[in-house]
Amino acid sequence: MDLRELFATNLRRLRHAKGLSQDELALDAEISRSYLSQLEKGKYYASLKIIGRLADVLGAEPADFLKAKDRTADTNAVHKVP
Repeated sequence: MDLRELFATNLRRLRHAKGLSQDELALDAEISRSYLSQLEKGKYYASLKIIGRLADVLGAEPADFLKAKDRTADTNAVHKVP
């Protein structure tokens, strides 16, 4: 599993969940929009300092950026037994 891709996917998901544009998130996290764009594409690694800023703005825990989607929960939701 590529951690940059996982981070990028979770960053986009968390940003969309908050209803923020890249410009808004970048401004609030005090980073450039182009840097944020590269993070969301999985092109750059984020430092712990940047992860902390993003987590603060998004109201997330830093670990949320590296959590893999729980496929078991999705499967159980689809195949519920009455």
